[in-house]
Order: sequence, then C-alpha cells, then structure tokens
Amino acid sequence: MLTLIGKDSTGIVADIAKTLFENKCNLGETSMVRLGGNFTIMMMVESSQTTADVKAFMSKIVDQRNLKLHVDPIDARLHQHKEPDVTVRVHGADRAGIIAQVTEALAEAGLNILDLMSDVAGTNQAPLYVMTLSGQAEKGIAELQKVADSLSKTGIEIHIESTPMLLA
Repeated sequence: MLTLIGKDSTGIVADIAKTLFENKCNLGETSMVRLGGNFTIMMMVESSQTTADVKAFMSKIVDQRNLKLHVDPIDARLHQHKEPDVTVRVHGADRAGIIAQVTEALAEAGLNILDLMSDVAGTNQAPLYVMTLSGQAEKGIAELQKVADSLSKTGIEIHIESTPMLLA
C-alpha cells in the first residue's frame, strides 16, 4: 500500500501513475481525496520489487512534488470489494465528538462503513457538519433508522436510503 500526501496540484495523479508504470508496477484499488487544498492517495500496488526499491524510484516524484510517502506490505485481497447497500447523510451543528457519536451509534445498529466523506459548511459563527457514509446495513435499514430517530432529538439529522447493488 502506497500512501502519498502533499499540497494538491495539477498533474499529481498522472505523475504518480506514470512513475509506477515506468517501474513495472501494477495498480489495484486506489482512493484519492483532496482535503482543504491537500492531496492524499492510497494505492494498492503490485510489484516484485522490495519496499526499499519502491521508495527509491518514488523518491524523484516525492522530492519534486514535496510529498510524504509511506509504503506498507499488505495482503491485497483484490476482487473482494464489498458493495454498499445503504447511503447515510448526516447534518448537524459542528462540534467536537459528532463523528464519534454518530459512527458509534450506527456501528451498534449494524452499519459497516465502506466509505466516508465529510465537510464543514455554514459560517464561523454557525458551522454545520456534513457527512456522507456508504456501507452495508448488516442488521437492516430499520435498525439504522432507529438510530437516526434517536439522534434527531439531539439536533443531528440523518437521512438513510437504500443503494442499489452493482452487479458484475
């Protein structure tokens, strides 16, 4: 697993992908996000080279782009991707602990989170926390709805909808 972090800029993904391709690496699953002007990407990379070799050939782009690189050997388990069957949208006044409160309650109700995106909206005087989760409702949507109803009493709005499963 390669993880790279740095200031976002045009062409960064292309440069990383080209460097890996030129060094005979095969890409598996990849996740990239831009947060507040910062870039981060996690990439499952298949290579016959050692971790030290990968760090060495990545050093040019890391130095040029002022990136931080972390390399970990992993058990890739490709083609075992779980598909979400539910999307959960959360809105509430931004405050410390809101993510912990919501995700703990949803986990207890059987939500296996597969993807999480969040943002702070509103103003400095009235910040609003917005979070979108995709996952699997292992105990069913009705259990998640109970959590949503309970949290609505604390000022946190939660909207839950079934997500059609993708078929290969």
